[in-house]
Amino acid sequence: MIVFSGLAITCALNIGWQNINSIVLNGSGLDLRWEKSGDGWHLAGIMVKSKNSWIKMPHPDGNYTLLYSAYQPDTAAVPLYRDNQKINFPEPVYRYITSHWAQVTQPVQLNTAGKAYHFYPKHGVQNSGKELRFSEETAVASVNASWQIDPVYAQDVLVIINIKAKKSGYFSIASPSLATVLEKELAWGLMPGYFQGAAIEKDFVKAYAYGQGIPDQPVVVRERTASTLSPLISSKNGLTMAVIPQPGTGRNPWDKDKNTHNEWLLGLSLMNRKAALTPTVYHPVLGQKGSYLKTGESSSFTFRYSLQATDWYPVFKHAVYDIYHFKDFLALKQTAQSLTDRILAMHKYVTDDKTSMWRTETFKDLSIGAQAYLGGVLGSDKDAMKNSDYGAMWMLANIMKDSVLQQERLPFARNFKLLQQQAAPGFFEGAATGQYYLSKSKKFTEEWGPYVEPIGLTYYTLMDIGNILLFQPNDAALKAGLRKGADRLLSWQQQHGGWAIAYDHASEKKLFTELEDLRPTFYGMLVAYQILGDEKYLQAACKGADWYIEHAVNKGHFLGVCGDTRFVPDFATGQSIQALLTLHEVTKNKAYLAAAIKTARFYTTSVYTHPIPDQTLKMVKGKSLQDWEISQVGLSFEHGGSIGSANSLGPILLASHAGLFVRLFQLTKDSIYVDMARAAALGRDAFVDKKTSVASYYWTKMDAGPGSFPHHAWWQIGWITDYLLSETELRSEGGIKFPRGFITPKVGPHQSYGFAPGQVYGIPASLMLVDGLIKADNPYLDYTQAINSDQKKCFLTLLNNSGKTLKTQVHFNPNKIPGSPSAKVKNANWLTATGKTGSLSTSSTSWPVEIAAYGLKVIEIEY
Repeated sequence: MIVFSGLAITCALNIGWQNINSIVLNGSGLDLRWEKSGDGWHLAGIMVKSKNSWIKMPHPDGNYTLLYSAYQPDTAAVPLYRDNQKINFPEPVYRYITSHWAQVTQPVQLNTAGKAYHFYPKHGVQNSGKELRFSEETAVASVNASWQIDPVYAQDVLVIINIKAKKSGYFSIASPSLATVLEKELAWGLMPGYFQGAAIEKDFVKAYAYGQGIPDQPVVVRERTASTLSPLISSKNGLTMAVIPQPGTGRNPWDKDKNTHNEWLLGLSLMNRKAALTPTVYHPVLGQKGSYLKTGESSSFTFRYSLQATDWYPVFKHAVYDIYHFKDFLALKQTAQSLTDRILAMHKYVTDDKTSMWRTETFKDLSIGAQAYLGGVLGSDKDAMKNSDYGAMWMLANIMKDSVLQQERLPFARNFKLLQQQAAPGFFEGAATGQYYLSKSKKFTEEWGPYVEPIGLTYYTLMDIGNILLFQPNDAALKAGLRKGADRLLSWQQQHGGWAIAYDHASEKKLFTELEDLRPTFYGMLVAYQILGDEKYLQAACKGADWYIEHAVNKGHFLGVCGDTRFVPDFATGQSIQALLTLHEVTKNKAYLAAAIKTARFYTTSVYTHPIPDQTLKMVKGKSLQDWEISQVGLSFEHGGSIGSANSLGPILLASHAGLFVRLFQLTKDSIYVDMARAAALGRDAFVDKKTSVASYYWTKMDAGPGSFPHHAWWQIGWITDYLLSETELRSEGGIKFPRGFITPKVGPHQSYGFAPGQVYGIPASLMLVDGLIKADNPYLDYTQAINSDQKKCFLTLLNNSGKTLKTQVHFNPNKIPGSPSAKVKNANWLTATGKTGSLSTSSTSWPVEIAAYGLKVIEIEY
């Protein structure tokens, strides 16, 4: 017996069939009609209820498919050809993705393995109008199916298929083809985490590897990077059709005491085996766990169809919320260390030369400084150095007034940035010569080849220097470097508005010409305009954004910025959201706002929503943890799809998008954004190194810490600050707000703060972070600090980062107020948008606090 939304359905193997020629399954939202033909029962009509009418689904079908192989399917990669030429992809230098590509081009993934038994069931019966049952005898198995309208969700059809083997071998059950959609009728197709688009892409690599359009072959993808288990197709007549497997069908990434991220229990496709457009799921997967049956053994598959008169997004959210209960995850979360405490602990980490692997070198008669980088860089001999988040570095130094950062880090990081830019005249003058410095060969280099990317210029010249100039606006050398970089990027802008992906360093020829630069390269022009004020830069930013909207946003096609994975889509898509939002703020052009929201919806499909987290105990590296503690749900990709790092390493803990998603919720009132932000940011202690409070980058590393990536601590400081201040602005309804700087390079859309005063309910205040100024008794309490030195006022903004009312105490130490080591508390009051709402005792500076779930309170202290 299997339970669907409180409904128990028993699928019998022996059914007394009725001699009728048509049967109906209908309810308030759907009407499905089968007719009996000579070869079995066909779906003859599907009607879907819209607000005021019924809409006909084109091309109803009802054909079943059962895959069978007497032997284990071949696991050798299949050679691929285009125009009779063998596709040599990827090039051997891309060692991180070659094994993934070999894996996803095997016969099972290409949907050519085994023999397909296609049939319309010979027998059908209607039970009391609520359930239909079908059966068929194939040469290899008996097949029985039960269909029923979901009593909770009227536009969902619940299906259970049981098979009983007549022969020993490997079996895979496909969801029947409910209806098919012709390519000319296609409005949108989505395989969450893999690919999307409004057309079938004939370039197989572009679709299958880069996610740009729907592959022209009926490929079957794995659940390990399918962010939401809901392949869907939208047709131009306004209907969307999805198939959603029953929770628990796909693999759990950590089974009991081991990593099972790569188990393959569920296959997903946007085509059936015959290559007709229709969302399809397979379980078990041919040749994989659970697929082998001996004669007489049985297997079953439970799933649902959802048919709705809407576009893809509400149907996607139906799978996320209603079927996979995404929101319930937040109620399970528990926190051992507040995010604020993590920032303070990571401050100690980044100011310690040994733990942060800080190094200085002499290059061109200047001392340059950066952190050691032990990850892969082409041509390195364990001598690579890299700085990550310049905005976070300058921000933390400023709000903490830290002398180590101000004197022993920032001057050398500044020199690193100056010398990273090519000064010699020529084609590359003003560009960043590479994001890494190799100390043994004394040169800057790019991650994975001798080339220069225009977006690298945006990242490592314009965005980084722009962030520094927010704090040091009178630095003439940096300002000159910014202008030189901006003019170079402007000169590289093509007539249509876009940019090349890269230029070969030796020949200056364009590289990767089979792809388009579907990345927010235009943002560099916007940074230049905001710092330098020249109108030509704004015009270039708008021209670039217009091209990006037409070629990337409107098509759902994107490109990434990680050279080691050959630029498969990644977190750069998230950056483009913030870039478009900022451009809208500057220009007031609503087209940029609409494009930002459209891209944000796409980016929600880069966040894992399965399997449903629970409290099952699991052993992880000798420690007993509950399932939710190590859940992938709420975490996003570095890059997913067929060949991204998530295939082997899972999602990442670097939740750069969290602050942006909070702001998107504030803008749109769409709760998926704030739910995903909190799911990513909160209660992730199982991935945090207890010694340093630095989280691991990849999910598979659990709590191993920064490892080869010490510079990631800066990105973590940056995104956590952005998240907390975005939550502060949201919960104060805009009453507490601090100016945001520029986006950090590469890893996502978080922004810098602390370069200019903000406001706390109308009172000017400067952001600060003083260790020891406030102590909280509860890890669910996060806080931000601000000061108005002229008025001698401190502001403590207290955040309850749990879904329950929080009662605790906070302890304030006035001796820690910057510039006032002997300060005394004169008055302390609760502060709201309407003014002071109650006083606190000044005889003691330990105060009881009660804050509503995900709420905020502010204490104003006069000293």
